[in-house]
Amino acid sequence: MAVIDINADLGEGFGIWRLGDDAALLEVVTSANVACGFHAGDPLTMRRVCADAVARGVTIGAQVSYRDLAGFGRRAMDVAPAELTAEVLYQIAALDGVARTEGGRVAYVKPHGALYNRVVGDAEQARAVADAVRAYDPALPLLTLPGSAVYEAAKDLTVVAECFADRAYTPEGRLVSRREPGAVVHDPDAVVERAVRMATDGTVVAVDGSVVRLDARSICVHGDTPGAVELARAVRSALEAAGVTPRPFA
Repeated sequence: MAVIDINADLGEGFGIWRLGDDAALLEVVTSANVACGFHAGDPLTMRRVCADAVARGVTIGAQVSYRDLAGFGRRAMDVAPAELTAEVLYQIAALDGVARTEGGRVAYVKPHGALYNRVVGDAEQARAVADAVRAYDPALPLLTLPGSAVYEAAKDLTVVAECFADRAYTPEGRLVSRREPGAVVHDPDAVVERAVRMATDGTVVAVDGSVVRLDARSICVHGDTPGAVELARAVRSALEAAGVTPRPFA
């Protein structure tokens, strides 16, 4: 029987500003990538999302990023490795402390935005992130793209491959930059079809028409796009109809 984790980025509001419907998405996903305050999120939001995740049996992950609130963590930054390690460690520890007060814990780590894309091909930045995970808890899995530099940097850690139902792929298996047209797939039917293919066949069709092998254990559905909740529900329903069991990887 095919098994897949469904993850989404949650807790990405800040103060009075709310982004996405965290409560509704927690009814759909099996893992929650919770913002740790560097690209979005604040202590109250982190606590609320962790409490809701625990109540619904959803696995909590630390969504770590560059320190970039104004740019939502999507701007390329040049951060020294030692500083990046310390900042990722800070984010994991902060969220884990909050999660534990609500009866949960951080069970995995996923970089966000520019950091996510950077560690796919930058061995030095990948090592910095891996060093933070290793320092905090080497049992924590790292969620990344197949073929990422994280695999080499974290040989002694658990690295889990993920895929994106609503993002376009290059022939090399990388995500098309959000600066490029068509980087995000908005057609709900196309997103659902891609999700089922990823989970059952382990492949995706790249922007040039070629077929890319993924073999991912987790599939990401974004929570900050229009109609995100309805789309996430449709993806989960289609996966279950195809005989795929949604189950956390961590």
